[in-house]
Amino acid sequence: MQGTVDGFSYGVVTPLVAYVMACLGGALGLRCTTRAMLVAQSWRPAWLALGSAAIGSGIWTMHFIAMMGFSVKETPVHYDKAITFASLGLAIVMVGVGIFIVGYRGATGTALFTGGTITGLGIASMHYLGMAGLRLNGTLEYNTLTVGASVVIGVVAATSALWAAGQIRGFLRSVGASLVMGLAVSGMHYTGMAAMSVHLHHTGGTPPGDSPASLLAPMLIGPLAFLCLAAAVVVFDPMMITGRPDRLRVEHKPGVPADEVTHHPSRRPQLRIGRQQSHHSSRTPQNR
Repeated sequence: MQGTVDGFSYGVVTPLVAYVMACLGGALGLRCTTRAMLVAQSWRPAWLALGSAAIGSGIWTMHFIAMMGFSVKETPVHYDKAITFASLGLAIVMVGVGIFIVGYRGATGTALFTGGTITGLGIASMHYLGMAGLRLNGTLEYNTLTVGASVVIGVVAATSALWAAGQIRGFLRSVGASLVMGLAVSGMHYTGMAAMSVHLHHTGGTPPGDSPASLLAPMLIGPLAFLCLAAAVVVFDPMMITGRPDRLRVEHKPGVPADEVTHHPSRRPQLRIGRQQSHHSSRTPQNR
């Protein structure tokens, strides 16, 4: 017996809020990745890690906000807490691997393809691992072709986002890229949901696990708070809006004069002339 699946129990509220969360996580992750490509090597891992956590948290939050509107008419839906937490960790780790590849190799060629593929597979893996955490009086079944389409959407979305992080500068263009990324991630989620059907068991009763209200609502507080904190870090960083690189790419070290760190090409001819004049003035008449 097939169950009656409803993915929009609260109307357009959950899809809209989920899309906003996907856009927010994508925007923060893209800006952090862009910043990582413009700073010195010592700061790059921190910015890439922040970007990975932002994108992973945004995708995970988007998924489970959307799942708040998911229901099956014939059976209550509960969630396994351990698997739900594991899906968040998987999203951050796999997205992080892809972002670090692009952050250190550049958003071109093989690095972009490899990083985008790993990140996209991370998005899809998070989705289907999260779905594996559902507990209901039935079995989830998937259409293989539709699942494949959802994975392709995730990979294309991730590759496009990483390319944008390496190529796009400026605040407005980054916002546009994050809106597209949020749309692609939401499209991947609902394509995956369209691939699913529920085959009900004849046994009734309450399934194991926690209800959405008791599990998902408290769990969402942590990622939401992190996204707000990451947004504050991005907003108050002076280079994030303009996307311009640091003026000084060489670190200040003790004993190194400032003139040797900051190069001024326009001043070099004057410096050479001054040195030549001092050299000639120091020569004695016998040496001339």
